Amino acid sequence: MNKFLLKALVLASVNIAVFADAQFRTRNRMDKLEDFDQQVFSWGFYLNGNIVDYRIVLNPRYGMDGNQNLVSSKNSKSFGAGLIAKWRLNDYLDLKVEPGLQFAQRELTFNTQSNDQYAAGTLTNSPFIPIPLNDKDKTRQIKSTLVDIPVMLELHGQRWYNSRPYVAAGVNYIVNLQSNSDSTDDNLQQVFRSTTHNFAWSAEMGIQFYFNKFKLTPAIRGTFIMNNELVADNANTPPYWTAAMSTLQTRAVFFVLKFE
Repeated sequence: MNKFLLKALVLASVNIAVFADAQFRTRNRMDKLEDFDQQVFSWGFYLNGNIVDYRIVLNPRYGMDGNQNLVSSKNSKSFGAGLIAKWRLNDYLDLKVEPGLQFAQRELTFNTQSNDQYAAGTLTNSPFIPIPLNDKDKTRQIKSTLVDIPVMLELHGQRWYNSRPYVAAGVNYIVNLQSNSDSTDDNLQQVFRSTTHNFAWSAEMGIQFYFNKFKLTPAIRGTFIMNNELVADNANTPPYWTAAMSTLQTRAVFFVLKFE
């Protein structure tokens, strides 16, 4: 994840340097798209790369063996795209809605065979019949197609020649089209389930560059789901999978290129 972020930041820095050189050379210091930001409503689209992972809070009984964490998550790198609708509020504030489609795949690893020690049951947990976990049982490849609808308030500084920095924050409604939430099968049948409807918050920063025909905005955004996405396994399933986790929440970093 760190290597990908480093490459993205280096690429962004190079691109910004090139754009800045083109935008701020003395002979090019004429303001471009002077009236663009005075429009009450405007439109555009964006493309993005993303890094998506899970934040996991483990169940202290089934998710840990002493100081050892029994469940781990591996992030993925993917892409997405969407549309932009902007409503100008005043000279410094805009309201934006940026519905998009994001693709992701994560991997969860369950090294939970040690939970066999609880097979006889406890005062708070029913007994179960242990089963041997093979490699397929221990790993879940979780593919997600996410309809992401962020509503963000954007605060920007004054325009400096053909650029303008900004920060933005807001909330997201996210629909996971591959959640399997309605499936009657669970991890015992190799089916991992999560919630379909989710809510998140996002924060973003970037620089807007003005060209003769369009405005280009490279930006970095972080999105963090607030609700617990975990759908518990069926009651008769041994506590090797969802029982080992108390909370499961998606977190993502986006490198975004916006065209308006």
